[in-house]
Amino acid sequence: MAAIGRLTQKNFEQSILHGVTLVDFDAPWCKPCRAQQPIIEALKKNYRGKAAVKKINIDENRDIAFHLGIQSIPTIIIYKNGREINRFIGLQTTETLKNALRHVINQATW
Repeated sequence: MAAIGRLTQKNFEQSILHGVTLVDFDAPWCKPCRAQQPIIEALKKNYRGKAAVKKINIDENRDIAFHLGIQSIPTIIIYKNGREINRFIGLQTTETLKNALRHVINQATW
């Protein structure tokens, strides 16, 4: 399975600018984040070509986390063409995230 792309402050804005992007805000010490990992990996595989699936370590990118008001992790945000569409806080099920991605992908472009 391909590794999930890691974002940094340098490439965050550019990476969410076009199309649908799911971003998982996490940290290595976070147990719920580690539990979320297999779900995020499966989404990356299942939505290849339809949505980008990325991760960002909030410890290494505090400015982004602060700017976006990330106070709990995991926080998962789905963007479409640079705009935040959905935000999920805490451990999420595969079905919840699949349904959200499917809905955003099928929406007309804004």
